[in-house]
Amino acid sequence: MNYNKILVVDDDPSIRRIICRILNSEGILTDEASGGLEAIQKTENNTYSLIILDLVMDDMNGFQVIQHLRAHSILTPLFVLSGRQAEADKVLALGIGADDYITKPFSNVVFSAKVKACLRRVSLSAAASSNELYAGCFRYICDEMRLFKNNAELFLSSKECLLMKYFLSNQNKILTKEQIYSHVWNDTFIDDNTIMVHIRRLRMKIEDDPNHPVYLRNVRGIGYQFMVKN
Repeated sequence: MNYNKILVVDDDPSIRRIICRILNSEGILTDEASGGLEAIQKTENNTYSLIILDLVMDDMNGFQVIQHLRAHSILTPLFVLSGRQAEADKVLALGIGADDYITKPFSNVVFSAKVKACLRRVSLSAAASSNELYAGCFRYICDEMRLFKNNAELFLSSKECLLMKYFLSNQNKILTKEQIYSHVWNDTFIDDNTIMVHIRRLRMKIEDDPNHPVYLRNVRGIGYQFMVKN
């Protein structure tokens, strides 16, 4: 299995080695931080699929690390791995942004299963995000070539789908006719009439009033702009 890297944060090097050995045996790459400050620095400069964090550390405790990460919009899934078994600690950690709380000593099998389940969710979420485009009231599912407006499906031709996908991928940008024709028709020769016909048909389906378009606007002398407010 190919997973992105997991950051293991613990001030005890022997614990870090044990955790990394378990994860590496599953084919999972790991990185290490010996304290909270180093963990924060690493998350600012690297992307991880999961953070495994101890609570009791000398420079900065795990609760402070979680609060800092979430306050700075670092939403990487995070497991607390701690010897502290008090219910209040578990409730606090989960309440401020941890995704799971595992107590030491722990079962290697259960620990590995929890980690792999989390990584599968991360992978599925990333795949779903890359397969769907959103803009205001519009949602486009790329691999199914389906467009929805306010959750109601709009039925488009294949060329209209390609146009809509291109506009959604470049929302609020001014696109020249040359760019549109090259991307959608895969041709450097520009046929103004072909573009105009397809734009008109697309407007008939996506605009409330095609004669006064709100979303798909002309930019005189240049091309078109797909305007939305997210």
